[in-house]
Amino acid sequence: MRLLCGSLLSLRRFNAVFSTGTIRRATSSATMRLVQFCHVGDEGRVRVGVEQAEGQGVIDLKAFDPSMPSTMREFLEMGKSGMDCAERALSSGQCVVPRSDVRLLSPVTGPEKVVCVGMNYRDHCLEQNAPIPKEPIIFSKFPSTITGPYDDIILPEESTEVDWEVELAFVIGRKGKHIKEEDALSYVAGFTVANDVSARDWQMKRNGKQWLLGKTFDTFCPLGPAIVTTSALKDVHHLGIRCLVNGAVVQDSNTSQLIFQTQKLVAWVSRFVTLCPGDVFLSGTPPGVGVFRNPPVFLKKGDVVECQIDEIGSIKNNVV
Repeated sequence: MRLLCGSLLSLRRFNAVFSTGTIRRATSSATMRLVQFCHVGDEGRVRVGVEQAEGQGVIDLKAFDPSMPSTMREFLEMGKSGMDCAERALSSGQCVVPRSDVRLLSPVTGPEKVVCVGMNYRDHCLEQNAPIPKEPIIFSKFPSTITGPYDDIILPEESTEVDWEVELAFVIGRKGKHIKEEDALSYVAGFTVANDVSARDWQMKRNGKQWLLGKTFDTFCPLGPAIVTTSALKDVHHLGIRCLVNGAVVQDSNTSQLIFQTQKLVAWVSRFVTLCPGDVFLSGTPPGVGVFRNPPVFLKKGDVVECQIDEIGSIKNNVV
């Protein structure tokens, strides 16, 4: 019997006992890998799903429960009821789409905000002989930069200095303002992998050295492959993070090098703006970017960039 999202708590617990043999509380912190996808051959129809495991089949939430929305942003706006339904779907093992029939999209599209953090790895600051920031350095990318985990990065005609930046990203799960640091993680739906692609000539030399234009060309924010809920990670602030270009490791660090961790970033930014479900944060990049190499190295047509974070996954994008 399929339970509806509005089912009573007692029935949810019964479902958990039946499917796993133990009572476990159904909450928004359930261990899940949430994805946004389309069926191969039906690219115009976006769906929200739950991966059975990285690279395995995807449970179509709308097929499991027709009342579920078709986009991740709408799903996150449902709050706990959406997460509960996703957990039941995962436990059921029903409505599975084989991985070969799935095209993964960015796990979030059309967010209200893409919030980025500069100079947020100690080892990246050392790479530049730069001081450790005393407060988070915040900038943004336009939401139109977001592209899928395996989609192409398009080199713009306006730049000859396009660079890579692997980053731990996280997605806001509920609305909040003036969030306390000790409560901040409860506002985070989960974590994903990002590449903060950057046109260094526009970031560092042109437009008054303001960062926005150099960061916000179309396709300059590959994101994915999934939103991994916090409880699925042993310690999000102690994960290996790396970037490979054409198979060669160019960045290799650990999220323990973050100066301002997730809780601090949520609390800090929410002092200035209201955070909304679906908002994306890029938390900064470790050392090894192309611009600080001697001589500098930039992306060219035909390159393949892979960004990896342990326990979360990897994204891989061709440069065209």
